[in-house]
Amino acid sequence: MSDPEDCSQTEKAEEKKRLFEYISLENKETLNTRMWPLIFNDNPDDFEYFNPVTVFVDLYVTSIINVNEKAQSLTTQVKMITAWSNSNMTWKPDKYCGIKSFAAPRNMIWTPDIGIKESIKTEFGTKESPNVLLFNLGYTISSDVLALTTACKMDLYRFPFDTQTCSITLQSTAYSNQEIVIDTFENSKFKTLKSKELFQSQGEWDLITIDNSTETTTDDIEWLELDHLIYKITIKRRPLLYVLNIIIPVLFFLVLDVISFFIDTNVSDKVSFKVTLLLSVSVMLLILNNTLPSTGRDIPLIGVFCCAVFCLIGISIVETILVNCLMVKGAKRSLTAAAIISQCGSVRDQQNPPDSVKDQNEEQSYTLNPLNQICTEVQAASQRNQLSWTRVARITDVTFLVLYILTVIVLMSVLLKRWHYP
Repeated sequence: MSDPEDCSQTEKAEEKKRLFEYISLENKETLNTRMWPLIFNDNPDDFEYFNPVTVFVDLYVTSIINVNEKAQSLTTQVKMITAWSNSNMTWKPDKYCGIKSFAAPRNMIWTPDIGIKESIKTEFGTKESPNVLLFNLGYTISSDVLALTTACKMDLYRFPFDTQTCSITLQSTAYSNQEIVIDTFENSKFKTLKSKELFQSQGEWDLITIDNSTETTTDDIEWLELDHLIYKITIKRRPLLYVLNIIIPVLFFLVLDVISFFIDTNVSDKVSFKVTLLLSVSVMLLILNNTLPSTGRDIPLIGVFCCAVFCLIGISIVETILVNCLMVKGAKRSLTAAAIISQCGSVRDQQNPPDSVKDQNEEQSYTLNPLNQICTEVQAASQRNQLSWTRVARITDVTFLVLYILTVIVLMSVLLKRWHYP
């Protein structure tokens, strides 16, 4: 053998072929291809002979493709690096022109059957590498880019200021924890920083952290203890779009409803204006119904906000109609008072005739004096009644306006506190 630094490309190709034969990859029926690797250690008395193989899996999130609130699912693009040891596939680089690693077809060696427990649709966008990388120390590394759709239970109570945590659980489907243990190479902090560097899309969601933990569970069918590696992906929604499209318009409708109390116009026009606001808020509720799921444990705060505004505008319409009834009743009293004033005016005309006929009507004037007094009293009573109904309407309107504004302030304060300080 020549020195590794003096090897030509032809010599390296020949040594790679010889190395390929040495680790028995030319035969698909070898044990390296078909069986769990640590069974074939040369020394059965060695303690490591009985140890399970450790499969290292590092998962990096490179893109958040879709978050479906209705279906409670998360679609992400991830880069998954898997590494495991195989003591049957080691060599000394000095004997093979210094070759420390080379790529081999995946189907020629044993690979761990790592599956995703929450997976809903793994075939979509899957880009599994056809090759794996072999190292002289007996480690095999596989790097795959996958588009995963996984189930994720979402808490939309603080929507659109919500933060979601979705789990991706990796487990072996056939090997127990006596044969395979799943672990990670890098810590959570490194995976989070690396994922943010690889992050490709800047959409509605921001990646916050990637945490990992391990646990052991029992398979109900096989009664096997399986090792699980759980990745918790925490993402935060960017709320600006929903603030501009839903929250601000609904808040603007509420402000318009408050301002409508100061409109001095026909009551029917005022009611029509408020009904238009009510219909506008109902459109926002339909938009939310198409976005948010109907199976959530808690009603989202944005739904409470829109429903509260809808109810407030509806109550203000009822109050406007009530004030209208009071004003109409006062107007009817005004018409009655006008008729009485007209009759009393004719009585006064008869009581004060021209000088030429005063002497003839002296006896008649004594008769009209009591009637004139009655007219005056009835006229005063009618005016007082009219003013009382008008006063009741104005007091009702002002009192409701004050209570309305106080209710709006309390509602906004409570919602803002719960949105930002859960």
